[in-house]
Amino acid sequence: MRKQVKISVGGHLTEEEVVSLYRDNGWSSADKPKTLLDALRHSHTLVTARIGEELVGLGNAISDGYLVVYYPHLLVKTAYQGQGIGRLIMQEMHNKYAGFHQQMLTADSKVVGFYESRGFKRAGSTVPMWIYQGSEH
Repeated sequence: MRKQVKISVGGHLTEEEVVSLYRDNGWSSADKPKTLLDALRHSHTLVTARIGEELVGLGNAISDGYLVVYYPHLLVKTAYQGQGIGRLIMQEMHNKYAGFHQQMLTADSKVVGFYESRGFKRAGSTVPMWIYQGSEH
């Protein structure tokens, strides 16, 4: 029997559960727990996925609130990947930002297919650029 996933906008997050989720996915931002938690709490939108009390996924958005939205994080615990949780999180984001002129993200090559299945396309001749302090990409 499949466990019930509860998707919520906002909600309380603990440092322990956030760090656990990010470490499980190998994201270096887990090494900056206070900064990471502050960033998530100050997102324009934060969507969480829980099974019971366990945080199994989250996604966030940074936006001007009118025209442009950027989705920096979408994570699902590895034990729960492939079960539609990421799809539910992105669906919640799309419900909120559907009419926006520009929705963007940067995807690792291994998840490009997932985002393409959600309607995202490669951005023409644009080139993603960044100054990055992590080491996992």
